Amino acid sequence: MSDKNNNQTPSGEKTMGAFTFIMLFGLAGLLLVVAGGIFYYAYLNPPAEKETAESGTTTTPAETGGAEAGDGAVEEEAPVGPPPLAVLPPVSYPPDNPYSEAKVELGRMLYFDPRFSGDGSLSCNSCHPASDGSWGVSSPISFGYPGSTHWRNASTIINTAYYSKLNWDGGKTSIEKQNKGAWGGVVAGNLDSGMAEERMAQMPEYVARFNDVFGDQYPTFEHALMAVATFQRTIVSQNVPFDAFLEGDENAISDEAKAGYELFTGQANCIACHNGALISDDSYHNIGVPNAPGFTDNVLNQITFRYEQWAKGVTEEDYNTATEDMGLYYVTKNESDIGKFRTPGLRDACYTAPYMHNGVFSTLEEVVAFYNDGGGDHPNKDPLMQPLNLTAEEQASLVAFLESLCGDKIIVEMPELPEYAPWDMEEVSNR
Repeated sequence: MSDKNNNQTPSGEKTMGAFTFIMLFGLAGLLLVVAGGIFYYAYLNPPAEKETAESGTTTTPAETGGAEAGDGAVEEEAPVGPPPLAVLPPVSYPPDNPYSEAKVELGRMLYFDPRFSGDGSLSCNSCHPASDGSWGVSSPISFGYPGSTHWRNASTIINTAYYSKLNWDGGKTSIEKQNKGAWGGVVAGNLDSGMAEERMAQMPEYVARFNDVFGDQYPTFEHALMAVATFQRTIVSQNVPFDAFLEGDENAISDEAKAGYELFTGQANCIACHNGALISDDSYHNIGVPNAPGFTDNVLNQITFRYEQWAKGVTEEDYNTATEDMGLYYVTKNESDIGKFRTPGLRDACYTAPYMHNGVFSTLEEVVAFYNDGGGDHPNKDPLMQPLNLTAEEQASLVAFLESLCGDKIIVEMPELPEYAPWDMEEVSNR
């Protein structure tokens, strides 16, 4: 048989292939016709409305969630509001800086030691005093390193363990990093880290304590920051009357404070930003805080203010024209964040006057009156800031509630500090 004959397809197979093709094509066409009919019927006959049993009104399945009661219908959840006020949980210590009593005691010594400033005159305690329960200096703008001034109010140390970020603008992500800025900042401690280590190395007690806590042969600056941070995390509100009220003691706070609590969580809506156990949303808002009086007229304030504009990397135009602390904007460089500052926690607020990032308000009464007026004027002001129209009696109730958030004053005494003991140079020469 020739190759030509081998390559030919039998005529019966040709016929069968053509028939199969025609059948499949016809079936596909039929399916298209049926599908088109279904869609056309659905278009002409939308879901029938049903009449409710009592009111006679009509609803569609879409309006009732698409299912009858008992058919597995899921009710739509109510909008989630702010977290309720609560008792503070135990402090959580970072995995890379765990708690120990020896570390806390070392941190306490470092906190009070003025040798952790450039000229040996300032300590953490200078701006955050532990002797009066405030843990924040009482001047509106904190004083700075000799020959300079700061540009913001000194935040209290109380409950800093619970914040996710530190400073009024959230520029530091841990207490350790904030301490580094406080010790080394040119308008704060102005301390060189190498000088700090050399000073500690010349104090045998620090050498021994750092070896015990961290295993260091000689103290290091980074470990000093960690020790102070551990001490600061122990400064937590204690025996707060409102906490006792939350735990069931109806007599823990006054009737006036209870009325203030109702206003705080209701008509005044303070809870929108001041919520949770910290009584802060740990976020940032612009409430239109006015500039501190005289701030723009004080030469030292303006030197620091312009320096901070440069240090925080603003544009040349902002450097030349800025007249206000721009807050969170320095961190994000987002114009919508201009004038936003961290929501401070309200625990122990009665001890931490003055208030706001620039200390512009001296009393809780002034703060409540400011909020009652709807805050100040600013193009970025939070829309939550609206006039409250509270009576004088209601404002007094709010103040009474804020005072119920104040527990025992946290007082820590200054420890005895190590003394210098310069190296024996004869011994050193023989090493």
